[in-house]
Parts: sequence; structure tokens; C-alpha cells
Amino acid sequence: MNPAIRVLVAEDQSAVRAGLVLILRSAPDIDVVGEAADGEQAVALARQLRPDLVLMDVQMPRLDGVSATRQVVTEQLADVLVLTTFDLDEYVFGALRAGAAGFLLKNTEAKDLLQAVRTVARGEGIVAPAVTRRLIAEFAAQPVRGTTADPAVLDGLTRREREVLSCIGEGLSNAGIAARLEMAEGTVKTHVSRLLAKLELRSRVQAAVLAQELGI
Repeated sequence: MNPAIRVLVAEDQSAVRAGLVLILRSAPDIDVVGEAADGEQAVALARQLRPDLVLMDVQMPRLDGVSATRQVVTEQLADVLVLTTFDLDEYVFGALRAGAAGFLLKNTEAKDLLQAVRTVARGEGIVAPAVTRRLIAEFAAQPVRGTTADPAVLDGLTRREREVLSCIGEGLSNAGIAARLEMAEGTVKTHVSRLLAKLELRSRVQAAVLAQELGI
């Protein structure tokens, strides 16, 4: 059996946090290793516990979830899956720019939350299905890194990596990309890792936004 996915839950509302923990602990393949009530505690526990994933609320005291996400991702402590009440607020955009692997709405069904944790743990970004295309379109329209993306950033990619990037921009999973391009899923994962490194991106969602910006 694969080791359990180690999750740190960061949520300032104790009742909501308890509910999330209860849902996560109902799954035999997920292990809640810690709970944080604010952003500073989330970063400190991520450094101490080194979870696979931090389930991060964006609106928290002391240090907001966006800033906490940026620290966790920059220090490569864990992947971050953001939870938010609103589907398209500035917190979501900020969290994705900070390198979050994706986001879900707080009204997400329990089974979908569990699946999202598993998806991110596999190295695939996730965005709430109801707003995926809207989010990417809106995010792509915002200033990123201060300027419009330069097509020259793609010069270092192979033809296959560009094809994979295009599929990511469509929101396809690794399995979906494998089926579309007729390659093994493991090969897709390798291409995704390489193109993220070449493009200096922190997450699959950022790659999706870049693909949208460049129209590929």
C-alpha cells in the first residue's frame, strides 16, 4: 500500500476546522498530522511536520492564507490546496500567484474534497470544477509578473512539452493528457515536471494560466 497522504489543516474557525478534519480522517489513505488556527501557525507547523499537503483557508488572522501559501511554497514545505468562501475574489488570484496547487470552495462536497486532496498529492493541480474556465480566463486577464507573458518563454520547451502545456491549459488531468497524446501517464508526469522547471513555475495551475495567456 502507498503511504497515507499527510495533511495539515489551516482554518481559523474551529467548527469549520473540526468538520474538515472529520472528513479527512474518514479516508483511510489520508492522515491529518496537524491543525493550525492562523497563517503563522500554519507556516510553523509546515516547517515542523513537513506534510504532503496544506489545506489552507485564505482569510486568517496574524498572517493571511495568501502570504502563508507563498512562504510554504517558496520553502518547498508542501503543496497547498486553498479553501475559500468566494469563487473569484482577490484572495484566490493571490493564492494562485503565490504557488497554490489549486483551490476549492468551502461548500465542496466531502467526497470531492477527498478527491481533491488525492489529486494534488499526485502532483496534479485542482480548481473547483464549477469555476475552472472562468477562473483561468479571469486570472489570465490580470497582470502577472508585471507584464503580459512573452511567447519567448516557450523557446526552451520541446514540441511534446508544448503539447502537454496546451493540454494543461485546457484543464486536462494527467490521465486525460495521456489519452489525448497517446502516451503513458508516467511519461506525462515527467513532461509536466520538466516544463514547470523550465518555465520556473510553482504549480500546474500557473502553467494553465500561462497557456491561456499565450493562446496555445
